[in-house]
Amino acid sequence: MAELLEALMLVSFGLSWPLNAWKGYKARTAAGSSWQFIALITFGYVAGIAAKLVSGSITWVLAVYVLNMAAILANWAVYVRNRRLDARAARAGGCAGSSASAVSSRG
Repeated sequence: MAELLEALMLVSFGLSWPLNAWKGYKARTAAGSSWQFIALITFGYVAGIAAKLVSGSITWVLAVYVLNMAAILANWAVYVRNRRLDARAARAGGCAGSSASAVSSRG
């Protein structure tokens, strides 16, 4: 029962990451995104995976952690892409890009 509840928690969080990556991809800006937040979430999933490995509790729930990590990695990729697009827009003098870079550089 504990594994099922843990998996439900992971699935609940995990469903939001692909949606967040898609939203960021479509937005084409890192404004409103925070690398610190993504890093903290990444750290949490790495800790969860490490706990499973250290405890020897390698069950199907570990696969859910791995799927969530894949979604987080997609968020990292979109974030990096959007930061580059913001920088390019700022260099080109684009209004949206320069304000987006200012906002996203704060966090």
